[in-house]
Amino acid sequence: MGSEQNDSFSPSEPKLCVNGCGFFGTPSNMNLCSKCYRDIRATEEQAASARSAVDKSLNPSKPETKPPQHQSLETVREPSSSSASVGDSSVGSSSDPPRATRCLSCNKKVGVTGFKCRCGSIFCGAHRYPESHDCEFDFKGAAREAIAKANPVVKADKMEKI
Repeated sequence: MGSEQNDSFSPSEPKLCVNGCGFFGTPSNMNLCSKCYRDIRATEEQAASARSAVDKSLNPSKPETKPPQHQSLETVREPSSSSASVGDSSVGSSSDPPRATRCLSCNKKVGVTGFKCRCGSIFCGAHRYPESHDCEFDFKGAAREAIAKANPVVKADKMEKI
């Protein structure tokens, strides 16, 4: 009797993969082997990402997140709006490739290691100091303005004479 009870509770025999690849499948993987299950999941994810990309291109979502970029692009395009077509405007709204940053003095590529001066230009390590690139930024005037803003003039009311 004990052996009969063990037979009724014993796990079912392993089933072959539904795809017929020859490996054993598990019920948690829809009776597929791990490889076939992984392949099916990958194709489902690709299909889902393709659907979301199509939906996103047909119905742009959340235009509120990028209004500053669209406004700046529109202001740049306004003078040439007669030559721009509808197809060009959708291509222009995509992200532009980054420009190569170069030193203003020696035209050397600096990339991420470039130093931005207060005059607004980017320089290499050799020309990063204002003296080496003949910077025309008024450092003394900027410092005077910063001090004036930080320390406003405090003037007391006049005292009444008795």
